[in-house]
Parts: sequence; C-alpha cells; structure tokens
Amino acid sequence: MQQSTEEKILAAAAKVFMEKGMAGARMQDIADEAGINKALLHYYFRSKEKLFDEIFKEVSGQLLPRLNQIIESDISLFDKIWAFCQEYISRMVENPYLPLFIVEETNKQQGAFLERHLGNKRLRLDKLAQQVQQEVARGTIKPIHPLELFLTIISMCAFPFLGKPLLQHMSGMNDDMFNAMMEARKSEVPKFIINAIKK
Repeated sequence: MQQSTEEKILAAAAKVFMEKGMAGARMQDIADEAGINKALLHYYFRSKEKLFDEIFKEVSGQLLPRLNQIIESDISLFDKIWAFCQEYISRMVENPYLPLFIVEETNKQQGAFLERHLGNKRLRLDKLAQQVQQEVARGTIKPIHPLELFLTIISMCAFPFLGKPLLQHMSGMNDDMFNAMMEARKSEVPKFIINAIKK
C-alpha cells in the first residue's frame, strides 16, 4: 500500500513538473493529480524539492548507466554521437524540467546537489577521448579536443530544454511544436556535429 501510494505521488509529481515546471508546480497541484489530500502528500514528501530529489535519483539512475554504455561501447565515433544524442534527447523529452532544475539547484547549492545525488557517479569519458584522438590521427575528423567535442554534443542536446521558456515565449511555440522540434533534433544534432568535424 505504502509503495503504491509513493509511486502514484511520484508519477503525479513528474506530470505536474512537466506541465508547470519546477517554479510553477505547487504541492496542492501534485496532491490533486495523485488523487490524495495535501496532508497525506506532506506525510510522504515534505516539499516539492524532496519529490524532485526522488525523481532525479530515478532518472539519473537510468540515464547515466545508459550513456556510459554508449560511450564505452565499441561502435564507431559517429555512431556513438548518434546514439548519445538520441538517448539524451529522448530522456529529456520525458523530463523536460530536469536540466533547468539541475542547473538552478547546482548553482544555488554550489555543487552540493550533485554531490548528494550523484556522489562519484560520472560519465566515463576516457574511451571517447581515446577514440577522438585516434580518429584525428587517422585523418577522418578535424583536430578537436575530446572535451570540446563532448561539450558541443551536450550543449546542443541540453540547451533547448534549458531555454525552453524563453524559446517558447520568443517564437510563440506551444508544447506540441517544441516536442516535434526535439524529435527532429534527435537526428539534426548528430548530423550537424558529424558534418562539422569530419574531413
């Protein structure tokens, strides 16, 4: 009974966060979505930050291992760029409030947020770095520092979610249009990056 109530609350919180963002979400909205009263919600989770902590733990627990699996695989560098972009953007479409909240909380807590939630869990970039250096040496890609390439990949994948409110305000784009654009970016981003680095 307790577990199913928690699951119901977490699913409701994820839906409300997605619709209203972290700043716009209220505990009452989450209680209403879960079909419970606010007192019961507070019994399980004292604040929306605590709720988010749980959701973040679950999402990062799935995403980080998957991204590491892609990075450490034996597929070609170009296939790796494709797979990474597809996976990252797909996960963020499911949790579009996540990147902005992480940046806000990390800045607010000066790194304590990531330390608390991720500890020593990181993306293992060594194999990617070696692969980039090998492709540069072979002459298949232009000289680029592996971290520069990774920064370009992660920036192009994450920025639309970080800038979503501004992007929607400036362009008049609704959520359906935004999601359609993100679907297109799953192939547009890797195509753009690969074309930029290959010789």
